Amino acid sequence: MGAAPQAPSVTDDGLLAGKTLAELREEHRYWLFDDYLPFHDKFCVDREFGGFTTSLDRDGTKINTNKNAWFEGRGIWVMSYLSNAVKADPDYVNVARMSVDFIMKQNPLGAELLPAAYTREGTPLGGPAEIFYGDMFVANGLQEFSQASGEDEYWDMAKKMILKCLDIYDNRPNYGNLPKTETSPEVVSPRRLGHWFVLLRSTTQMLEKRYDPELKAINDRAVEAVMEYHYNPAFGLINENINHDMSRIEGDHSQFVFGHAPETLWMVLFEALRRKDKALFDRAADLLRRHIEVMWDDVYGGLMMGITHVDNSEWNTGKALWLQEEILIGTMCVLEHTGAQWAKDWFSKMYTYVLEKYPLKQYGHPLWILYADRFVTYREHTSRLGNFHHPRQLMINMKAIDRMIERGGKVSGHFG
Repeated sequence: MGAAPQAPSVTDDGLLAGKTLAELREEHRYWLFDDYLPFHDKFCVDREFGGFTTSLDRDGTKINTNKNAWFEGRGIWVMSYLSNAVKADPDYVNVARMSVDFIMKQNPLGAELLPAAYTREGTPLGGPAEIFYGDMFVANGLQEFSQASGEDEYWDMAKKMILKCLDIYDNRPNYGNLPKTETSPEVVSPRRLGHWFVLLRSTTQMLEKRYDPELKAINDRAVEAVMEYHYNPAFGLINENINHDMSRIEGDHSQFVFGHAPETLWMVLFEALRRKDKALFDRAADLLRRHIEVMWDDVYGGLMMGITHVDNSEWNTGKALWLQEEILIGTMCVLEHTGAQWAKDWFSKMYTYVLEKYPLKQYGHPLWILYADRFVTYREHTSRLGNFHHPRQLMINMKAIDRMIERGGKVSGHFG
């Protein structure tokens, strides 16, 4: 009998992006624990009133002390996941709890959406938000905090908030209308890819913790919306917007493909892993590759923010950090579980590009550039700390690297 075939490797000759897995792991550890978290703790965490002040310049100078529902929910998730999955530390849970206490004063279980912003002390700066992102990010934070704190009631609160948000999304008249253009009528209450992916990601994480038929139905609905309805077979890409009844929009609004598309696809990959659904995983992986290849800037590198009109080849050429990091998560996921050469190549290409362009250490500052033009031009000042996508990518991919090291560089065998 011949020797059994060797399991595929996640590296090429022991290297990924030109580094060993141990070297990659140390780089992720450095950027999270030595670069991001010290700045975040010193300048962003409000230990007097709770929550996070994110309107910061590069040196930590506060532009204002207002707080934002989006960033409270995101911060709760980051600090909770940090303790749950990366390094157990009661202070991480305490920081998350202070934000939970801050946001609970705003009645997140009420019938209306949360206000978008607050003073440092917690006074709302305006009425309820028009779209549900703030509430959904808070719900996502609460479900993760429930595990960090050991208090199941926060998982229950998260579910109630998600059901409220979905009801508003489905039934509120004129929810997030798209304006009339020269070639498109107004789109009333459109379905948005960005809405489906926050519903998808939150429910995936909650179903990993506890089965719930209502959340499973929402999760199924979100996957179907992304993969069957927002997917546009005319150009093989995923549209950001479709009609409320899930039909294709006519005119200019049908031509918009945004960075949410590749971001959503890694979330579909993670859900496919949870389900052990290889067909879904493979299709999401193929679509991720397609979006990377289309949106990659062959001249200057990196993924451009989106295509404002596919048929006319009109682009938003901005290079947001979050989009580059979503590609790092997605390609890492594919290579960990399949060893696909294209995923290794694209991860290596993106990782090399990001480390060359985005860390502010080369300019004498901590953190990474958050938003940039096509060339990733350095600006002396900024107006916000990004407290979600960057630490999320570092944590998720650090965990993936740990698993790959434990397996000796072999693919996961998750699907048998």
